[in-house]
Amino acid sequence: MMQQVQVGVGVLIVRGNRILLGKRRGSHGAGTWAPPGGHLDFGETIEDCARREVLEETGIVIRDIQRGPYTTNVFPEVNRHFVTLFVTATDSEGEPTLLEPARCDGWEWHSWNELPTPLFEPMHSLCKSGFTLEQR
Repeated sequence: MMQQVQVGVGVLIVRGNRILLGKRRGSHGAGTWAPPGGHLDFGETIEDCARREVLEETGIVIRDIQRGPYTTNVFPEVNRHFVTLFVTATDSEGEPTLLEPARCDGWEWHSWNELPTPLFEPMHSLCKSGFTLEQR
């Protein structure tokens, strides 16, 4: 069986020098910190995916979405390969609500300079690339 590369969208909701992260549960990467996001649906724009995933996961409405870098990560434990397209959203409305408790333990704002560990592999790869919020 031929494996397919999947496309994910990671959303860095920026407020000041802080971003919103949640502790993953249930799927690959359980126990790691990641921004809201998910799979890009067929025919969906990256920005629409970002808006949909953030609203579904946190209840926050995002605007001013800017495309950022991407990462590529293989998860051998679940036989999956993801290319994650990161975006930043510097205009958002509302406070995070835990809307998918089977997938996340809760949402917290974290300083970009003091991110929690362990980070979800795509987020870890983004940080290792040298990306900073000032580059957005």
